Amino acid sequence: MPSAEDLLRELAPQVLGAIIRRFGDFDSSEDAVQEALLAAALHWPEEGVPDNPRGWLIQAAARRMTDRFRSEQARRHREDLAAAQEPPTAEVTDHDDTLILLFLCCHPALTPASAIALTLRAVGGLTTAEIANAFLVPEKTMAQRISRAKQRIKGAECHWRMPTGAEWARRLRSVLHVLYLIFNEGYASSIGHDLHRSDLSDEAIRLTRAMHEELPDDGEVAGLLALMLLTDARRRARTGSGGELIPLAEQDRTLWDQKLIAEGVALAVEAMPQGSVGEYRLQAAIAAVHDEAARAEDTDWPQILTLYGLLERVSGNPMVTLNRAIAAAMVHGPATGLALLETLDERLAGHYRLDAVRAHLLEEAGDADAAVAHYRAAANRTTSIPEQHYLATRAARLGTRTEVSVKPYDLPDTR
Repeated sequence: MPSAEDLLRELAPQVLGAIIRRFGDFDSSEDAVQEALLAAALHWPEEGVPDNPRGWLIQAAARRMTDRFRSEQARRHREDLAAAQEPPTAEVTDHDDTLILLFLCCHPALTPASAIALTLRAVGGLTTAEIANAFLVPEKTMAQRISRAKQRIKGAECHWRMPTGAEWARRLRSVLHVLYLIFNEGYASSIGHDLHRSDLSDEAIRLTRAMHEELPDDGEVAGLLALMLLTDARRRARTGSGGELIPLAEQDRTLWDQKLIAEGVALAVEAMPQGSVGEYRLQAAIAAVHDEAARAEDTDWPQILTLYGLLERVSGNPMVTLNRAIAAAMVHGPATGLALLETLDERLAGHYRLDAVRAHLLEEAGDADAAVAHYRAAANRTTSIPEQHYLATRAARLGTRTEVSVKPYDLPDTR
């Protein structure tokens, strides 16, 4: 039985979708749902969770919407709108509107950045501060971006329905990108004391499964689901008893979830021949190579390097180049990897992962002093406490000339 907090997070996008379906006003609906969630957080701990918590929340939010309309009788168009609404009934549909909400948030009227921010807020349940941190912008800027996105959707008079066949392709890329961002924030939280936020990664997997059911023949949807499963399979082995980060090569692979790996590999194999190969299928293939190695030393790094080369051509993402540098170092030595990193100094200037990878490769190359400097720079720049500890520990060990082995990170590929 999930906690009340977990239950509210899970139900929030479903309730928001149901209220938008009924009343059509995104901005006011979100306010009403927030009030309903607050009421639930106050009453449920004392009165107990109702038998139908989703229906309880929908009813509470619908009553607030009705009250809101009735309180604005001075404005005629609001009076007309209120009169057109059906009063809330005791009957609540079981239809889950989360996918419709997801596609609404990725409407073409929005810029990609606005669509991602709005989806993370409305569907992913991230706070404005968390989204601002993910995009490296001030919280106020992100709040304004989300507010403008909601107003733009309202102005575009978007219809509350799933997109038609021709609309799928236009919105699918943004939808998949947003789902992967939500998963990444859950698998490797960018801020705070916890390395994982399994509520987010689980929700991203749930939504992607729903997408896969709607589009079973789309290779990229299947590839994204495979990538999430193959990555999430390693979650239990990724932290120690104290919550500390354990790099990929040091993980106890008996803790990896073999059921998820088998499902992910099967999906990746099934998806590969479906149309031209896209970035999610290639990332899934890389994750599968890692997961199929019984020991770290059995990893097929030449194959991973080849796949990263293809992925770099498809995506152009500098994070892919960063990971290709790691693979190149594993195959050809640290000097090759360090040379590749020089091509990223401008595109990833100030990003902690560039410093972290450079530190690892400098350590492997025997330049301890330079490695310590980059470990410390990376530790100062990341906002994840477990990553700060991991990087600071690496620097401290090198500073005392303690013998350590160099291990690649276990982070998503394109974050």
